[in-house]
Amino acid sequence: METVGAKDTALNGLFSFLERAVSPFHAAAEGARLLAQAGYFEWNGTEREVRVGSRFFVRAYGSALLAFSIGENPRARLRIAAAHTDFPCLRVKPHAAMCERGYGKLNVEVYGGMIRSSWLDRPLSLAGKVAMRGDDPYIPVVREFDARRPLLIIPSLAIHMNRDVNKGVELNPQKDLLPLFTMEEDEADGDFFLDFLAEEIGAERDSILSYEITLYPTEKPCRIGRNEAFVSAPRLDNMTSVYACLSGLCTGEQADGIACAALFDNEEVGSGTKQGAASMLLPNHLARIYAGLGFTEAGLYADMEKGFCFSVDVAHAMHPNMPEKNDVTNFPMLGGGIALKVAASQSYAGDAEAIAIAKGLCELAAVPYQMYVNRSGLRGGSTLGSLLSRQMPMRTMDIGVPILAMHAARETMGASDQAALNRLTETFYHT
Repeated sequence: METVGAKDTALNGLFSFLERAVSPFHAAAEGARLLAQAGYFEWNGTEREVRVGSRFFVRAYGSALLAFSIGENPRARLRIAAAHTDFPCLRVKPHAAMCERGYGKLNVEVYGGMIRSSWLDRPLSLAGKVAMRGDDPYIPVVREFDARRPLLIIPSLAIHMNRDVNKGVELNPQKDLLPLFTMEEDEADGDFFLDFLAEEIGAERDSILSYEITLYPTEKPCRIGRNEAFVSAPRLDNMTSVYACLSGLCTGEQADGIACAALFDNEEVGSGTKQGAASMLLPNHLARIYAGLGFTEAGLYADMEKGFCFSVDVAHAMHPNMPEKNDVTNFPMLGGGIALKVAASQSYAGDAEAIAIAKGLCELAAVPYQMYVNRSGLRGGSTLGSLLSRQMPMRTMDIGVPILAMHAARETMGASDQAALNRLTETFYHT
């Protein structure tokens, strides 16, 4: 069973990762840093770098990350653990600066299915990337950006001005979710947001051509509860899974076959992008790796058929105040271990064999597991597992840690579950 030391190590690593992974770009960058620290090199795409014993990674379009470990006898087995780097949030629009009687606000839009009210009245910051003019118009200069301090807030309307607020209020994103950013006395020169960006990255305002910047809560992750049985943090969906995939791949001896951590972007908006799980990103890289090793494309297809994939994403824990929202016999609990997610609709990708394999690996890793099935009559969620396995026909199982308040600005998980997930991914990759 879980030791206090292992739980602390896993949570300390997760907390450190969460504080750096404040956007998909920063999640991919921090993942690349951890991989490099573990001896992985960044692959430039040339076949001569692919050989037995190689361990390398690829950053795709800034926000996705693929990592590969090629052991002895590369065709012995193909193991893939996939997760996503994005999370529901507010994204800054172009021409974002807005003034309302001296209040400087930012024009934003909703990304993903966020719980809007959870973003009110909390300190927020900004992170993402900025694209600037370069010597070649096809190669803009790109800089990642993280303000790393509270800058914005979305204030609630006082109860005195809306006496029905506690009966439930629908928040209009274009009106009610615009964050307060500054006080502006002079609106004459236009875009105070571009002025801010230029100052932050040390560039000329006119050199900035575009940006992808999102808001994030600045409060740090913490342990809570009488015996610190819980964790409260932003972005548990899905940085718990991203961190576990990286931790599992970087820990332990290199095994036979090919092991891969595939960290995609845009899962929260359907995965249908060049860096999403429904793209050819992973199949294309695997085909190039097989070619570099001297294997045929037919060999890759054959190995997919006998390979195995974990789609790692969070699951809905039973809510203490609304247990009726969960299935009557399959309801994961915080601290109860890994959730194995099943759906007859195949919104989760597992079948009977995949469930059996997942249970066997949990037993081998000595970690607890529990089943999650949507309550009949409720649609529930989905993950990238089914989309990825459609592009790469291989047996896939959806797993993850159970959490509460999924898609809120802060979510809650069991303090012991991250260590269990880390140990499972390590066992998956290395046995």
